[in-house]
Amino acid sequence: MAEVSLTRLYVMRAFYLVILLAVGSMALPSLASPGVPLEPVRGVAFSFWGALALLAGVGLRYPLQMVPVLLIQMIYKSLWLLAVALPLWSADAPFDPATVSFTRAMALGVAIDLIVIPWGYVFANYVRKPGDRWTARRGAARPPGST
Repeated sequence: MAEVSLTRLYVMRAFYLVILLAVGSMALPSLASPGVPLEPVRGVAFSFWGALALLAGVGLRYPLQMVPVLLIQMIYKSLWLLAVALPLWSADAPFDPATVSFTRAMALGVAIDLIVIPWGYVFANYVRKPGDRWTARRGAARPPGST
């Protein structure tokens, strides 16, 4: 297994704390008392961000076990950049100031994710390590009531 330095673990914990505070302070109050009912897609976005923030809180204690949270964050930001920002930019569509700001924040977030994620650990545990079984072992006792 790839060894992760104590310094990297503290950097990851700091990043999880930033996610918990920054994303949580935006998403969780919007879910707890939205003022008006949330539109379904907006509600999904706030629910996703709220879940991400709460799982980042778990990452404070278990930084390596919560690496998938960082991967999800990097992937959703990358997808947004590719599927939303890039087509707008390619079409020479004018970017309003909010879209410019959001695009910069997403790009910066991906860059930070790329730095914080312990890639040696990811490669060792999610690429090289064998996956879990898909079938029962031969001759293994089956639990009562299973077929």
